[in-house]
Amino acid sequence: MDYTELSEQEIIRRDSLKAMREIGIDPYPAAAYDINITTSQIREQYDPEKENLKDISIAGRIMTRRIMGAAAFMEIQDERGRIQIYVKRDEICPGEDKTMYNTVFKKLLDIGDIVGIKGYAFITQAGELSIHAKELTVLSKSLRVLPIVKEKDGQKYDAFSDPELRYRMRYVDLIVNPQVRETFMKRTQIMNTMRSFFNEHGYMEVETPILQPIPGGATARPFITHHNALDIPLYLRIANELYLKRLIVGGYTGVYEFAKDFRNEGMDRTHNPEFTVLEIYVAYKDYFWMMEFVEKMIERVAMTLHGTTKVQLGDKEIDFKAPFRRLPMLEAIKEYAGVDVSGMNEEELREVCGRLNVPVSKSMGVGKLIDAIFGEYCEDHLIQPTFITDYPVETSPLTKRHRSNPALTERFELFVNGKELANAYSELNDPIDQLERFKEQVKLKDKGDDEAMFIDMDFVRSLEYGMPPTSGMGIGIDRLTMFMTNSSSIQDVLFFPQMRPEKPQAKNE
Repeated sequence: MDYTELSEQEIIRRDSLKAMREIGIDPYPAAAYDINITTSQIREQYDPEKENLKDISIAGRIMTRRIMGAAAFMEIQDERGRIQIYVKRDEICPGEDKTMYNTVFKKLLDIGDIVGIKGYAFITQAGELSIHAKELTVLSKSLRVLPIVKEKDGQKYDAFSDPELRYRMRYVDLIVNPQVRETFMKRTQIMNTMRSFFNEHGYMEVETPILQPIPGGATARPFITHHNALDIPLYLRIANELYLKRLIVGGYTGVYEFAKDFRNEGMDRTHNPEFTVLEIYVAYKDYFWMMEFVEKMIERVAMTLHGTTKVQLGDKEIDFKAPFRRLPMLEAIKEYAGVDVSGMNEEELREVCGRLNVPVSKSMGVGKLIDAIFGEYCEDHLIQPTFITDYPVETSPLTKRHRSNPALTERFELFVNGKELANAYSELNDPIDQLERFKEQVKLKDKGDDEAMFIDMDFVRSLEYGMPPTSGMGIGIDRLTMFMTNSSSIQDVLFFPQMRPEKPQAKNE
């Protein structure tokens, strides 16, 4: 084996691996290891008065070790936490052969190795719940050194905290930073809570295509690929909206999907090009109904995770107790920018943007100019959950026109801590109006707006068969997880965030 590019510790571990095999210990055994309990279950179930849990079988990664002659203590870590193991030479080596303790345990095992332990629970003289090992099995030899965090006088040393390393080597991050594992467990809990909420209402979970001939359902720049067998271009979906609404046309009352979407756009602390969204569509409902539905759902998520609707987010306390504030977009601009833009044309809006120092481009129409003013002057004020309602028609091509103002639409976005969390409509179900809206999007694309929508004639055809009044909503799972786990970056709630390829390491680095 060529060791020239390995560190000293990596060489030592490979030598230990070789030595194990030479004495007949398989460091990567093929047989399954039966586990009957976890660390958290031991803590929950052990009763020192009854001295129960006499037949424990557990497995985990060695995180600490203290050898004291013929006895030793170590900590192992499984998915649910850590627990101390007491290892006595004559207990795990009851016969004449003491190789498992004297050679394997004392010399060849390292922090980071995965072992199986069989034994019983007990309380040490120091009062710590532990497992007395009767049998030890090597399950996986670790060939790299873990960046173990050390603590002294309340201070942490050698913490694995560099974001570049943490995101690139999430597997190490999960091993040494238990709070990271907890974040992702909560992410799953969030999705399961939402799924239960939808199922209780009788709505059906479905799947729709990721590869689409037309990227529809949102205004965003798509990723493009090529299908060799069909010899056609395809797009990674930017939204699943148009397919879900086809299912409403088909006769389902309510459908939802947890979907991976892709948008070929910038990356920052709140955006990743690949992200998870929940979209739900319910027939015979409107956006007023959807506002109540959404706030009840998010309130339940907060209660499930925290036992309260109040959630800490940085230095702010966010209260997800329903009902949330409702504020029309034009009223928000009047309140926070001090300008009434209702009824203004494009030229007037450009003059207002210039006066307010709002950056604009030539490709922007009326809707995007209004949205730019809103983004510059209003969003940062929307800390507590707030429904911003009634968006301009130009920025809402899939939304039913407002029942009292045809220049606006029946749309809301939910803002929390200055960021959009959810987007919902009274869905446009007039096929003639929908086609005209698509054509307006083509005009915006011709002006240079590369986020404008394509015309999806099959979707228009589906509407021509008749879609009932419907309300739909999309909510970003990544951002909701950020809010519910007090995470400041979207990368902290994605197992494997998108990153540039790793640079090759220099020799002997």
